Amino acid sequence: MARTASALPVHLALAYAGLVAYACLHPFTGWQGSGLAPFDFLLAPWPKYYEVDDIVLNVLGYLPLGFVTAAALPRRWAALLRIVLATLLCALLSLGLETAQNFLPTRVASNIDLGANAAGGLLGALLGTLLGNWLFGEQGWLQRWRARRIVGGHMGDAGLMLLGLWLLTQLTPDGLLFGSGDLRQALSLPSPVLFQPAAFIRLEAAHVAATVLAAGLLARCMMSAPSIWPILLLLALACGANTLATFSFFSTDDPLAWLTPGARLGLTIGLPLLGASLLLPRVIQHALAGVALLAATLLVNLMPANPYLPLNPAMLDSGHFLNFHGLTTLVTSAWPFLALAYLSALGLWRGEHLNGGRRL
Repeated sequence: MARTASALPVHLALAYAGLVAYACLHPFTGWQGSGLAPFDFLLAPWPKYYEVDDIVLNVLGYLPLGFVTAAALPRRWAALLRIVLATLLCALLSLGLETAQNFLPTRVASNIDLGANAAGGLLGALLGTLLGNWLFGEQGWLQRWRARRIVGGHMGDAGLMLLGLWLLTQLTPDGLLFGSGDLRQALSLPSPVLFQPAAFIRLEAAHVAATVLAAGLLARCMMSAPSIWPILLLLALACGANTLATFSFFSTDDPLAWLTPGARLGLTIGLPLLGASLLLPRVIQHALAGVALLAATLLVNLMPANPYLPLNPAMLDSGHFLNFHGLTTLVTSAWPFLALAYLSALGLWRGEHLNGGRRL
């Protein structure tokens, strides 16, 4: 069967643009008229005080968008045209978001941010033009791996993006290990369970074990051919993301501080459970993934707030931290419900293809 170019970069570009827009406009409250014309910020002079870190973060924030946008454009187009168009699309998105920030009291429109975002889009577009075909082309290594291992079409792309969002949830600064779906915090409701060290360790262990099982089986369910190493890589990346978040956001010198007693016990229980579950028939794996997702979501809504890791006070004054925190909080709250919806859709999709004579 001939391979076709993947639509994954198109889906990634749209999803990433949506995440950037949410982060830039969060918390979407207090909209008001501005005393300035919407585009006056474009002519503002260079500020007397500025942070180099802010410029770097603005460049880095748009670099992935430029990369996937350039990779998503038709490869029959000239390389220069793809670079220019991808950069222009990134700059237009940044211009629209900076203009909208004029009407939010918690945001400040900045031509410096716009320039840094456009520069990040340009760097990403250059890399996407050079490497996009190597990743996403008909003979690209990612496309070849996807064709061998992941279910086809939009269903496979949605699953890969869902796993990417799960990795993003691991960067939530004040969350529990692998914690997601905490509607209690979003609704400002008190915890129904009082904090007691021994009980908290047991609850955290059960939650971590359920999430390891859910994430691993979700990855297995979206595979068209069994393979253990992508699941192990997914869990390793999740642990690496927690290490990065702990090192970056918390007042601790130990980057492995996320490995609390409950987390260690949960991993000790969850990994063998996952290994045994991978030997089960696919239909049972599918059902077990949904049950584990529900259990993990219930537990995270019962547990008290994380008592282990205090946030670094310096981070609370950072606008980029607040943007990122708002984004990760949204994704973390919604992820298990998106995963459950995906599992239901995947089950229906597989049933249709089985009925059509194709075994997936």
